[in-house]
Amino acid sequence: MSLLHWVTISPFLFAIIVPILFKYTKRIHTGWFVLILPIVLFAFFLQYLTVTSNGNVVQETVSWVPSLGVNFTVYIDGLSLLFLLLISGIGSLVVLYSIFYLSKNKEKLNNFYVYLLMFMGAMLGVVISDNLIVIYVFWELTSLASSLLISYWFTRKESTYGAIKSMLITVFGGFSMLAGFCLLYVMTGTFSIREIIENVDLVTTSALFLPAMILILLGAFTKSAQFPFHIWLPDAMEAPTPVSAYLHSATMVKAGIYLVARFTPIFGGAAEWFWLLTGFGLLTLIYGSLSAVRQKDLKGILAFSTISQLGLIMSLLGIGSAAIYYADSADPAFFALPIMVAIFHLINHATFKGSLFMAVGIIDHETGSRDIRKLGGLMSIMPITFSISLIGLASMAGLPPFNGFLSKEMFFTSLLRAQEIGTFNVETFGFILLIVAWVASIFTFLYCIIMFSKTFLGTFKPENFKVKVHEAPIGMLISPIILAALVIIFGLFPNILSYSLIEPAMQSILPTLLEPVETFQVKISMWHGFNMELFMTIGVITLGLLFFMLMKKWVNTKFYLGERDPLNWLYDSSYDGVIKGSQAVTRLQMTGLLRDYFAYMIIFMIGLFTYTLIRYDAFSINLTNTSAIDPYMWVILGTMILATLSVPFIQNRMAIVIVVGVIGFLLALVFVVFRAPDLALTQLLIESVTVVLFMIVFYHLPELRKEKSKPRFNVVNLIISAAVGILVTVIAFSSLALGNEAGIEAISQFYIENSKALAGGYNMVNVILVDFRGLDTMLEALVLGIASLGIVVLIKLRMSGREDV
Repeated sequence: MSLLHWVTISPFLFAIIVPILFKYTKRIHTGWFVLILPIVLFAFFLQYLTVTSNGNVVQETVSWVPSLGVNFTVYIDGLSLLFLLLISGIGSLVVLYSIFYLSKNKEKLNNFYVYLLMFMGAMLGVVISDNLIVIYVFWELTSLASSLLISYWFTRKESTYGAIKSMLITVFGGFSMLAGFCLLYVMTGTFSIREIIENVDLVTTSALFLPAMILILLGAFTKSAQFPFHIWLPDAMEAPTPVSAYLHSATMVKAGIYLVARFTPIFGGAAEWFWLLTGFGLLTLIYGSLSAVRQKDLKGILAFSTISQLGLIMSLLGIGSAAIYYADSADPAFFALPIMVAIFHLINHATFKGSLFMAVGIIDHETGSRDIRKLGGLMSIMPITFSISLIGLASMAGLPPFNGFLSKEMFFTSLLRAQEIGTFNVETFGFILLIVAWVASIFTFLYCIIMFSKTFLGTFKPENFKVKVHEAPIGMLISPIILAALVIIFGLFPNILSYSLIEPAMQSILPTLLEPVETFQVKISMWHGFNMELFMTIGVITLGLLFFMLMKKWVNTKFYLGERDPLNWLYDSSYDGVIKGSQAVTRLQMTGLLRDYFAYMIIFMIGLFTYTLIRYDAFSINLTNTSAIDPYMWVILGTMILATLSVPFIQNRMAIVIVVGVIGFLLALVFVVFRAPDLALTQLLIESVTVVLFMIVFYHLPELRKEKSKPRFNVVNLIISAAVGILVTVIAFSSLALGNEAGIEAISQFYIENSKALAGGYNMVNVILVDFRGLDTMLEALVLGIASLGIVVLIKLRMSGREDV
């Protein structure tokens, strides 16, 4: 593997040694050792800035399953590098923050950092991989790792509820996405994103284009908390604040954004792609902002604000996708502006939202509360946290001179330019999109000022807190201070990102439009004069302040008092329905009787095979090429049949063992008649050992208790047994007839011809078991090994009774 491959999986490798570090370095916080990795990764990825800025890419490939076209191909271009720097850069600050946030004496830091590194490695794999199947593997690992992080405090019911909820919703989206990937493979014959883009005409002209698009968007929408799949994100706030700052502001929720951006060259330019992204993005934007106003918990406000901001970015990617439709126009870059704004706001959101999550964590850590009804007056008590929050909230509200103001203004510009799109029926609905975005911005400003005023202004009431409130230690403040500083720097000097990160990422999303590098120069400035965007911002601030001043008139309304998202009832009722349904099925199926389990399995197999035979009209009897049966074979088979039929009627255990042994020995005799001495010898040995063991065991068992079973049991068993016998007979005759009628060569002929050539053995039965079915045999041995380990664990495990406490 190349160095890039090792770098990608390095978090997984480092996670292996974290428990060792935790065990043998009790005096030092484990986070200090973990911090080294993301810092090194960030420094390593920085070297590729010059590569991507010049329009170049880096690609390395390692074969994984080449027969299926699955290779671990790492691919660094402008888009992937942007996310790699976010993952490693924000990851470094989060680890530093967690060192002071999580106590090394009270917390299970080995679990926390293993999960965090697992998530970091999964995110790196998602954004750097070129192969769809590899992306899917890492994608699901992000869901698993995030659920483990959310349930880190697993003794809390809310934590496990949030973890299960996020897992179910995001994994559902992941399965949908995988189905979409498979459809892309059907259309193009490759899992490589690069190759699919090169053969995009095969996709756009296929009847599977729309199904593949919808399935992939389901994966993106669930991961990036788009309406109506957003309901998992607020409950995920039960995770420790470092997790919220990392997963839910900068990385995991941005995975869906990355997926949409990466597939824009494939699906962009289609009306369905445009409206699905734009429509659901703006719906998520306004729904999230309205819901954030209703929250009383600081992390709840930030959770819904994150949902809202993700909707904003998603809508920008949708509007910008129209640039592909106008690829042949005189100025396609005119329509590509929303793509640039989406990338810029993605960076801005990571900075101001990361700082805000950390500030909220500080407030919670030092006061023991996040309830805005209890907080207030913290400006003088926690001045540094106050300053960090002021910068972050002002940026999120879209106020100058912070970076959020710039991307918000350009968001308005993008919607104004969308009015000039002459297709997709934008001329009919474009004005509505602008109004929705403007109204959502008003509520964004409103929840920002509510959060700020209720937390830091007013009178401080120490009686509301169980601890003495004070400013956080400097170590906990370093990370949010750095992020707040970036908010200011990117606001005052935004073009330091233009040519290094934003433009290369744009060229990755719109490769056919923005080549070469000189065709589109990103220029971001604070002042554009007195234009419509500025007047819209003034309107946002004016109406936002008005709503805030009139807050006393609407705080007692049903709208404000209801914090919980009403859409949660759909998830809760569905989840409860699945649980009750599974319990009903379990009660029906798990009777504790082995006989019933076999009956269920056999009935299913009978139905499956019967359907197959009917579906493909495979019932046939043709005895043309069958040989005559010798008289002694009739005697052997007749004796076997009589012995088999007599077993259910025998009441003595020893007699049953003897009769069953007779059946086995007669079967060995059949093998001898058909010239299979090795099989006959094996059968004789196994049957002899089995009979002896059964006789020894049964001899020491208590007397047989006669069971009085209801007649219907015997009838059901008789029907099932007869059905199995008839089905096996029909399948045997039909298989024989198929070969006779169609001239199909028996499958045994293949082994006869290839046992020596392919496997190097003359004993065909042994070769089949060891070589042709080698994987099957290995898995059987693996199952036995697992069962043995399970038995050893059960024998040695000593429960104290407090494991689940």
